[in-house]
Amino acid sequence: MTAADDQDRAVRGDAAQESAASAHPGPLVVTDPCPVCGGQGASDEQTCPACRGTGVGRFYHGTKAELRPGDLIAPGHAPNFGRLDRSTPWVYLTGTLDAAIWGAELSFGEGPGRIYVVEPTGPIVDDPNLTDQKFPGNPTRSYRSREPLRVVGEHTGWSGHTAEELKAMNEGLERARAQGIEPID
Repeated sequence: MTAADDQDRAVRGDAAQESAASAHPGPLVVTDPCPVCGGQGASDEQTCPACRGTGVGRFYHGTKAELRPGDLIAPGHAPNFGRLDRSTPWVYLTGTLDAAIWGAELSFGEGPGRIYVVEPTGPIVDDPNLTDQKFPGNPTRSYRSREPLRVVGEHTGWSGHTAEELKAMNEGLERARAQGIEPID
């Protein structure tokens, strides 16, 4: 087996190669820390260029869309949260598999939830809907960009949240809708 085969298997996330922990590691766990800075976001007091200072070695995007490597996920689509009669100027990505699982499970659309390994094509910033509002300091490793994300591969073999967790999350989202809470654009 070549290094390219190992990389391909890692991107696809073959279930046989994954441990139970990586199938659903839980919140706030950076699934793949940056190998250059050891997940610290900096080395020698300089922002790590490999991970853009995030400490994340692999970014994910959860959705119900069926995509292929090389496809671009661009801003401008209908949102999954808030007023649905608008288009979002952002595209979202995360460094935690758990957050990507939520994206795959809660996104609108037909078909199964999917998680893609993505790479940003432009600048990324902390997602203020989580970092400033719920989790100061961005422990969820949630980001967004006004530039497209390039699909590198699909991460398979993940386990979704329990029915109780999904029910609680959907109830919370419905309460937010009823209160008129909108995402920060």
